[in-house]
Amino acid sequence: MSIAIIGLGYVGLPLARLFATKYVTVGFDINTERITQLKRGFDKTGELEKELLDEVLLAELVDQPGLYCTAEADDLSACTTYIITVPTPIDENNNPDLMPLIKASKLVGSYLKEGDIVIYESTVYPGVTEEICVPILEETSRLTFNSHFFVGYSPERINPGDKTHTVDKIRKVTSGSTLEVAEKIDALYASVISAGTFKASSIKVAEAAKVIENSQRDINIAFVNELAKIFNLLNIDTQAVLEAAGTKWNFLPFKPGLVGGHCIGVDPYYLAQKAKQVGYHPEIILAGRKLNDSMGPYVASQVVKLMAQKDIKLKNSRILVLGITFKENCPDVRNTRVIDIITDLQEYGAKVSVYDPQADAHLVKEEYGIELLPSIENQKFEAIVLAVAHRDFEKLDLEELKNDTGVVYDVKGFLKEGTDGRL
Repeated sequence: MSIAIIGLGYVGLPLARLFATKYVTVGFDINTERITQLKRGFDKTGELEKELLDEVLLAELVDQPGLYCTAEADDLSACTTYIITVPTPIDENNNPDLMPLIKASKLVGSYLKEGDIVIYESTVYPGVTEEICVPILEETSRLTFNSHFFVGYSPERINPGDKTHTVDKIRKVTSGSTLEVAEKIDALYASVISAGTFKASSIKVAEAAKVIENSQRDINIAFVNELAKIFNLLNIDTQAVLEAAGTKWNFLPFKPGLVGGHCIGVDPYYLAQKAKQVGYHPEIILAGRKLNDSMGPYVASQVVKLMAQKDIKLKNSRILVLGITFKENCPDVRNTRVIDIITDLQEYGAKVSVYDPQADAHLVKEEYGIELLPSIENQKFEAIVLAVAHRDFEKLDLEELKNDTGVVYDVKGFLKEGTDGRL
């Protein structure tokens, strides 16, 4: 068996490394710079340490277990199992953007042979694999689905930045287009996933299971975000309330905060899109999304209010935002909602500086037009907003960074003391 992983990002690379411990594995990505870095054993996402990557890397494509990274499509020709792990983002109107998935399907279709299996891991709404991807595979390969080639769906469950719950330690949902293929796909994942597998009854069930995982989290976070707004008006500490309520065995430990990234902040829109296609307007799902998307401007307004209470002039004031990635201890800035805090404070007339030692400064500049501060030593600010709870910020002395009357706002409930406000 020769496995091809299409897309070597946060999902594809850890999966490719895992399969490479037992199988001939070809890792394909259209980003040539990414391939060059991986061949040197460097993963800019921080998901894999150099030692782990070096253990499986192959300098050339040979018939032995290992990972051969390439941007040359023809290197896929000898593979028998194709696993597609490309991004599934949303557009500016929050509609699903399936173009990366469509392009990947066309690419794989051009190399499909009789007996090959194509497995999708990208998050989609129920029906995408069989209704959109399969026709593309058939048209491109000129082969017949479930006769000449087969498909499966096994949703990714990568948690970026989490070194405990790695891909092999998270139970994997699997599915296939026939009973026999479902067994084969389940056995394939079971051979490398130590946490075990769960074989879903159909591809659509597996697709739906994935999309509701993050929709459920989104709704729960929206609930505690709404609580934070209410308790703020009542002058009650939200964190203290959640701590007290958490003493009951079945209370779910969600915390308020910004909801961005390429999963929780995106997946509910995929489910909502499919619901609308079949004539149902999802109320709770979209209400949760609306509330969570409001949190950046809300934080900015709270910072401004605290500054006003201390008679700090807002216009041209220096405000430091700590962190711009979408989550802690992770360099990923895709769909970060910290940008909402920054843009709102700028609209108030403040001069906003951003410091994030985890983020790629070049990418932040390219995506958001923001120049990250290389250092915050010997600087003073009228307000400091801790937006992301990076470990790097644990030992920061914020008293040294703020003016005598300066404001400190903690979005994450990360700071032990010295704050003027928090969610």
